[in-house]
Amino acid sequence: MMSFDVLFNQFLSGIARAALLFLVASGLSLTFGVLRVLNFSHGSLYMLGAFVTYSVWKVLLIPVVGFYIATILASLIMGLIGILIEFFLLRRLYARGWPEQLLATYAIVLIITDIVKWGWGGEFLSIPRPPPFKGAVFLFGFPFPSYNFFVILLGLILVIVLWWLVYKTRLGDIIRAAAHDREMVSALGIPIPWLFTWIFVLGSIIAGLSGAVTAPFGSIALGMDIEIIVECFAVVVIGGMGSLPGTLLGSFIVGQVYAFGIMFKPELALAFIFMVMAAVLIIRPWGIFGRPER
Repeated sequence: MMSFDVLFNQFLSGIARAALLFLVASGLSLTFGVLRVLNFSHGSLYMLGAFVTYSVWKVLLIPVVGFYIATILASLIMGLIGILIEFFLLRRLYARGWPEQLLATYAIVLIITDIVKWGWGGEFLSIPRPPPFKGAVFLFGFPFPSYNFFVILLGLILVIVLWWLVYKTRLGDIIRAAAHDREMVSALGIPIPWLFTWIFVLGSIIAGLSGAVTAPFGSIALGMDIEIIVECFAVVVIGGMGSLPGTLLGSFIVGQVYAFGIMFKPELALAFIFMVMAAVLIIRPWGIFGRPER
């Protein structure tokens, strides 16, 4: 029988994983909720954000704040790339079906993958954990990386910021209205194309931020986009596509299932996630906090 301290340490690891998943999946869920686009390239922006963060950090080499400056710059660069993707590609596909949107966003995945291969090669890269999060905190005698607490804190900050934006601002009212009836919002004189652009840009900035935060969390490598986007689709399917509370709950569920799956049966950790997803789809196909499509 597992002791409480071991289980609690694993629970905290699941919370850290959930915070990272929320950072990535919140941008994916936001763009789907408003734009109704399944953006498969979201994971590629996350990966590119990690590589750009590494390059900026390497150029700066400022011991104390270099990583934080690199994180901000990488997030803004992903926002600029998001403008290009939305304006030149996705804007012409909103009226099309999901298969065409998926094909278009998957094409972006292939393009970004080749850009990363060309620019950074295929080797594994890493960034040391920034101060003051280099060490570990001992909980019940077990070391827990202090950087994990930074990721958890950042996830909580993003929850609060997105909740305030979506539910407490006029822009949030417009976003929620556009998610339900974009024709009505357009009839009120609100420029829908530009609203969609800025929502996609926000999602891209969040993707870049997530990639930057991941850089000291593990290795930076090709393929990290597919790995994270698969889990994030599980998150938004479980919680409900386009639902911020659903994304938060889905991230918590997936993070805990993954953490305890690694503990008890490592080779089936991802399988456990998709078993949970399948169960949710059978019981409630639109997700825990989602709404049936009309």
